[in-house]
Amino acid sequence: MSSGLLSSRSNESLEKILGIEIPATQSSLGGGDSMRNVLGVTEHFASALARGDEYQNRRILIIDDEPINVRLIQKCLHMAGYKSVETHTDPESALERIIGLQPDLVVCDVVMSVSGLQILRQVVSSPDLRNIPMIMITASEDERVRTDALELGAAELLTKPLRATSLLPRVRNALLLRAQFDQMLNHSRDLESQIQSRTAELMVSRLELIHCLAKLAEYRDNETGHHVIRVGRYAGILARKLGLDKATCELLEHAAPLHDIGKIGIGDDILRKPGKLTPEEFEMMQRHVGLGRKVFQPLSYAETQQMRSHTLLGDMMINVGSSPLLRMASEIALTHHERWDGTGYPIGLKGTDIPLSGRIVAVADVFDALSSKRVYKPAFPIDKCFAILEEESGTHFDPTIVAAFMSVREQIVKIRIELADVD
Repeated sequence: MSSGLLSSRSNESLEKILGIEIPATQSSLGGGDSMRNVLGVTEHFASALARGDEYQNRRILIIDDEPINVRLIQKCLHMAGYKSVETHTDPESALERIIGLQPDLVVCDVVMSVSGLQILRQVVSSPDLRNIPMIMITASEDERVRTDALELGAAELLTKPLRATSLLPRVRNALLLRAQFDQMLNHSRDLESQIQSRTAELMVSRLELIHCLAKLAEYRDNETGHHVIRVGRYAGILARKLGLDKATCELLEHAAPLHDIGKIGIGDDILRKPGKLTPEEFEMMQRHVGLGRKVFQPLSYAETQQMRSHTLLGDMMINVGSSPLLRMASEIALTHHERWDGTGYPIGLKGTDIPLSGRIVAVADVFDALSSKRVYKPAFPIDKCFAILEEESGTHFDPTIVAAFMSVREQIVKIRIELADVD
């Protein structure tokens, strides 16, 4: 509305301009003056009205238990160009209305049957609402009211009689702050999305590298390298069957293929020997996991001399950082040759002292070794492989994990077929 239009109607009452009839004594927005004096319609007001265009589609909610007051403020905002202005006159349900509407701004009276300050307190304490600016309105001259409102987080506190020249700039500033917050929030979400995308790319690259290392080790004594992939798949199936959370199941499936990474450091004369290993050769084989640490972190000669078993060596190879995946791979490398009855190596752990990841991979690894052809033995029939696991349940293996393995036999056999070694 132009200033000229307002000037040409200088003899008309604002009640008529606004299309509402309000006795002056019923409006708490001002004293006993006409509505024209209450709103303070001047040329300055007319110029202020034009400032709302940039945010004209923003949602504004007016809360006041006096219907006359909300109609007046709503009309004023409409004249200023704001198109989405809603009102609410029941303080008891004001919070529910704010939650439902999710406005960009709330204009709220203080003195109502439910204090506006209480509503403000509820809004700023809610993680979902605290970023909605609230302009509070009061007729009180008490500085404590102003202090309380601003300390609680009100964007502004306006006093009555309310003037459009005071209200509209505050509305515009509050919406500007809201718009800036929304912009920062969107930017933050975009950055988060980019970070997640980049993290996913790095994770894929890491997994590819890990699987390449695992297959490199397996190629030393198996021409296809499918063993490590199958063991990872078996471990993932077992973890899900045992009810582990999704993240742990994925970590286990990706970490399990590294269980024998130290074979890189074992000579072909041992890895490919067709007959039974001598005690000395078997001791050397036990070192294969840990020798792989040299790929990531050089060891001194003294440290190397201290390595007594392949599981310990493998653990030291992989345990080189804070990555959850590498930590789990380290745990598996160290414990997948422990036995339920305590006769395994390298530590001689017993029962549930053996980490769950090690117990799971022990079953997966032995089953795949039994069902695969090696230079020292033929592949056993599937039924015999499952039978051996059952026979050694409670001695070599955790009975609970063996039972879970038996219950997913169909999935295990399917993977064994899909990833079969082809001569």
